[in-house]
Amino acid sequence: MSSSSSLFVSRRPHAPALPASSIRHLVGRIGYVTRVSVATSFGLLLLWQIAASLEVVPAMFLPSPFAVATKFVAVSRDGFQDATLLEHLLASVGRVTAALVAAVILGVAVGFAMNLNQTAQGVVTPVLELYRPIPPLAYLPLVIIWFGIGEFAKVLVIFLGILPSIVIATNEGLRSVPPDRVNAARSLGATRAQVIFLVLLPHAMPSILTGTRIGLGAGWATLVAAELIAATKGLGFMIKGAADFLVTDVVILGILVIAAAAIVMEMGLRVVQRVVAPWQGRE
Repeated sequence: MSSSSSLFVSRRPHAPALPASSIRHLVGRIGYVTRVSVATSFGLLLLWQIAASLEVVPAMFLPSPFAVATKFVAVSRDGFQDATLLEHLLASVGRVTAALVAAVILGVAVGFAMNLNQTAQGVVTPVLELYRPIPPLAYLPLVIIWFGIGEFAKVLVIFLGILPSIVIATNEGLRSVPPDRVNAARSLGATRAQVIFLVLLPHAMPSILTGTRIGLGAGWATLVAAELIAATKGLGFMIKGAADFLVTDVVILGILVIAAAAIVMEMGLRVVQRVVAPWQGRE
């Protein structure tokens, strides 16, 4: 009885312990750049906490990470300037998204027109090069005078900040199409529309998506200027209102939320890029 009991006990399954080598293997699967980025982020957070604890700058001007986190909870629950943090975020994301979609549609069309028609290229190039270096704050007064202070004016300012990157990226992507591919398609009887959608567009798609990602960054950079136009909601509006009353923790909170939203949208575009243009980097 004792031998059978000991035999039964010896055969009971044990929970396998995760060896140190497996842990190292799992950590090793994370990209080196990702590990360095995470370490850098924690390092910056630690430096921020140390600077706030030592009061290198008065707490009114440099609140601690804990103070900003506390304000995040308060603004999310109680709001700031008659809107919750989620409402401010959704207003800003909606404006950037609307401007981005419009810029992609028009930018790709203009890029194709420039590549396929010399007259269009001659018309668009000086206009594009004229306004591309101008910061949004410079033409913001004209937008207000011409289009008022409604939602359209806000989206328009962001749209104008995004558009040049997409037009230039589309044009450059089309210029890199090997002529042999176009000639081969035509020799097989492809129509002009088939050449555009089956040869030119797929080849230019990685450049278009890269230009879209660059334009998205420009759109978020333009957001604060756009929301100066009599906005009642939005992260830029929240930052401006907090800065007027020296509510620095809300200012920093707004900046961090903008950064987080931009990163999430950027990651979404990267996923789209891998799905729509999986061949990028393989040619």
